[in-house]
Amino acid sequence: MAKQTAGRKQLGEFAPQFAALNDDVLFDEVWSKEDELSARDRSLITIACLMTSGDFPQLKAHLRMGKEHGITKKEVVAEITHLAFYAGWPKAWSAFNLAKEVYGE
Repeated sequence: MAKQTAGRKQLGEFAPQFAALNDDVLFDEVWSKEDELSARDRSLITIACLMTSGDFPQLKAHLRMGKEHGITKKEVVAEITHLAFYAGWPKAWSAFNLAKEVYGE
């Protein structure tokens, strides 16, 4: 997985400790442990968590990452459809709108 720098780019001067934890711990240490879970599996899990909690700005970023990690349009549609019954129909609508932006019509 590519080195994550989003934390430092977006918050490095404003919140340097948070940015470092994001880039160095969350992504370098946790996400990089592919012997435990693949990046693709972590993306599926993260997409589910973000959708169910309604964290849509972060969801869009993680949909992009999921696509980079090999999650197909068909799979993300199935994931969102499945989660609609557990997380709520409005959240699924919101997630589908983001997925359409990331995966195309």
